Amino acid sequence: MGLFGSKKRSDQNLLTMVPKFKQGIHMENRKDGFVYLMIPRTNPIERLSIRFLKQPSFFPVKLDELGAFVSKQIDGVKTIDEISTNLEAEFGEKASPVVPRLAKFIEMLEVNDWITWRREN
Repeated sequence: MGLFGSKKRSDQNLLTMVPKFKQGIHMENRKDGFVYLMIPRTNPIERLSIRFLKQPSFFPVKLDELGAFVSKQIDGVKTIDEISTNLEAEFGEKASPVVPRLAKFIEMLEVNDWITWRREN
């Protein structure tokens, strides 16, 4: 179970956790100048609509500047603490308050089941 939905949340420190996007999720720069998180459509009904109705196989999620930066940082190596430090260094006051905003963004990714976690070694 994830960090935010876990009953054991109190014994886990978000700052030491390492997020990684699940397999198939990737980022895409589009002609409109925005970065999109591309989410594969994998449930059976979506697969039927892709096959028979020629629907796209990925659902695009448009990211703002901060979301795109954070998404690029999620590589399965950096901790949330390292990502928050990089975010603050890149955007300064524009990202304030850094940790609460980052935690909310990460929570949205987890609630949608787009990331997995590991503890820092």
